[in-house]
Formats: sequence, C-alpha cells, structure tokens
Amino acid sequence: MEPGDYLCGTPAWCAGCGNFSVRIALSQALAELNLQPKDVLLFADVGCGGNGNNWFKTYVFHSLHGRSLPPAIGAKIVNPELTVIAQAGDGGAYGEGLNHLAHACRINVPVVYLVHNNQIYSLTAGQASPATDVGSKTVSTPFGVSEFPVNPLALAISAGASFVARGFSGDIAHLKELIKSAILHKGFAFIDVLQPCVTLNKVNTFAWYKERVYKLDKPLDKVAAFERALEKERIPIGIFYEESRPVYYNKPLVSAPVDVSKFVEEFK
Repeated sequence: MEPGDYLCGTPAWCAGCGNFSVRIALSQALAELNLQPKDVLLFADVGCGGNGNNWFKTYVFHSLHGRSLPPAIGAKIVNPELTVIAQAGDGGAYGEGLNHLAHACRINVPVVYLVHNNQIYSLTAGQASPATDVGSKTVSTPFGVSEFPVNPLALAISAGASFVARGFSGDIAHLKELIKSAILHKGFAFIDVLQPCVTLNKVNTFAWYKERVYKLDKPLDKVAAFERALEKERIPIGIFYEESRPVYYNKPLVSAPVDVSKFVEEFK
C-alpha cells in the first residue's frame, strides 16, 4: 500500500495548518502497516480536524461534537477485526468528550484516539478551549483565561490508559511512528497531537513548539510518565507509558447468527 491509497481530494484547511501533517502521518502509518482501506474505520467529531474524514478513502463516520469515541468503541466491539481510529480536536476531546476519554482509558477497548490539540476552538473563530493556557486572550476571554488547562496526558495515565503518547505535527516522521505503535498496541491507545493553528493561535506556533519539544527515548514507568506529563518549560513527545493488560471484548457481534423471525412475527 501507498499513502495515497487512503487519501482523496484536497482538504479545505488554512495554508500551513497542522492538520495536513497529521493527515500525512496517518496515511503513511496505514500504508507501512499494509492495512487495506476496507479494514480501516475512522471516526471524527465536528471541527477542523474532523473535516479531514471527508478526504480519506477508508470507511468514515462523522459523529457529534466531542462524541467520536463512543461510536468508535461500539464499532470495535461489534467487529474487532477492524482497525478503528477516532479523532477529535482539543475542544471536543477535552470539553464535551472528556468523560468519554476517561472511561475509554478504564475499559481498554483497542481503539486509537488521535486528538488534534491546537489549544483553541478554531472552526468557530477562536474561542478558548479546555487546553488554552491561563492568561490567553481570545474572542471568548478578552481579559484572559482564568481556568487552568486540562492536562490530557496526566489524566489518561491516572485513569488507567494502557498507551499514552504525545506527538507534534511539526515532526511527521516521529508522529507516524507513534501512530503505528498505537495501532499495533493491544488496548486503548491515546495520542495527544500538538497541532498549531496558524490562523487563530499566534502563540503556540510551529516555531514556539520547536524551541521546546524534545523526544523521550522509551516508555516510562507510571510514576515517571506522570511526572513528565506535568512538565511545562520543556515539552516531551513520544510514548510516555505503555502496558499490557486485558482488553474489553465480548463475542464479536458481526459473526453472531441473527434470527429475525420472532421480530418479523410481531409485525404480522
């Protein structure tokens, strides 16, 4: 397979948007794992990143804002043979969908969750998101954000996620390897992707991140991973934590025999 086998059209994102890099890294990861497009199911919610589903030639499902994980988990339980990848922005993932993330970490269904984190609501013109830094002035916080931002990595580690990573859209090769590792992981795999919004976030830019990011050599133990997740001055990227533990599986419903005769009888 080639990366182009999974892609179609030209996304309507701003020139230089970090979403382009995430799209490239994802298509490269799928190709290097030689996954057939018919065996890949992508989920997304509402937002700039979610619109990327329109330009993939796999099966896709567009969900409600912040709700890409529930249908993704349902699909994986029904048909475990599928490679299921859910995507969301930081607004949906860490706002409306924060409860879904916490419980997905707990139950450990083998779904990959890619969060496009640009620290702002981009599609709706630049409101502060749950990931926006304290003091940031946005259209919804003209006097500066007063709330502490969500720390998604620390939350995922403490909630019991079996794979926790952070990537940077300014390093496509590294992000591709993270996505491949997440797909191969036997359990719920969460990747927070630092994805600058070149139009509305003039602080957390590609240059700003490149001065601060550094790569982890290998996964850490849980305590060390939690401590690294709390770093602020420098920003670690890579796999923070990975463990092997039982995954949630029932008998695949897709292969179960279906008898609709009783159902049909009720309507006679």
